[in-house]
Amino acid sequence: MASIDNLKDFLSQDIRQLQDLADILHSERSCLSTSDLRTLETLAADKNRLLDEIRERAKLKIHALVAIGYKPDSGEPSRFILSAGLTELHNLWKQADTQMRECQSINQNNGRVISHLQKRLSRITEIFRGASGQQKLYGAKGEHTNVSSRTILASA
Repeated sequence: MASIDNLKDFLSQDIRQLQDLADILHSERSCLSTSDLRTLETLAADKNRLLDEIRERAKLKIHALVAIGYKPDSGEPSRFILSAGLTELHNLWKQADTQMRECQSINQNNGRVISHLQKRLSRITEIFRGASGQQKLYGAKGEHTNVSSRTILASA
């Protein structure tokens, strides 16, 4: 079946590119700790390119799954693949899913680092403005906001 072979090829490409994405995310983490903005910009461009390719291939995988009899309302594709007795395809699917979850975990860790850096920058800005001893309020998203931080410093 050509659709099964196509799906295997798509999953193999996903696995390779998800490993590349994990490598990029690890590099991104080290760039965040060293504030290497030029490399970080390059990594962001590479990451976006990989994600676009993975998204496009996801559409192709759906078409290939439908071609072998999968119905979107019948549950998870991995269950369909396993129930169809396609063990090699199921193993590839599980491997791609594991890679994707690893990338999500690394990305969440990077997000926490970015959040920490943003909070640190906000604190430095408060000190610079002289608002560090001011009262704080909670914003709509639960973040701390100084009462005086809404004061306009200058206007053009």
